[in-house]
Amino acid sequence: MFALTPTAAEQIVRAAAEQPENRDQPMLRVAAKRDENDGELVYGMGFDEEREDDLVLDTACITILISPPSQALLEDSTLDFTEVQPGEFQFVFRGGCTAPPAAKNCGGCGGGCS
Repeated sequence: MFALTPTAAEQIVRAAAEQPENRDQPMLRVAAKRDENDGELVYGMGFDEEREDDLVLDTACITILISPPSQALLEDSTLDFTEVQPGEFQFVFRGGCTAPPAAKNCGGCGGGCS
């Protein structure tokens, strides 16, 4: 299952509060796909509305939305907000499907995930 660290959740709530349509419980869409050139995972996220077939994960303060194509790639991933260099903080996806494209099973992890 996809998870958020408390630090990431705090930053998302702060960002949501800055949005003109400030919501009581923000809905954050997270996504992952394979880069067509090198097979690396590319991640994205942003505030969104729920769509049909989304996986919906309710946390204490944030609703996470994941579309079907991203679900296998984000399985067992954690979104963190961490210092990547001194004084530079970023959202970072950890874990999940790190198998090379050849190890995938129909777009999922197929046993090659860490």
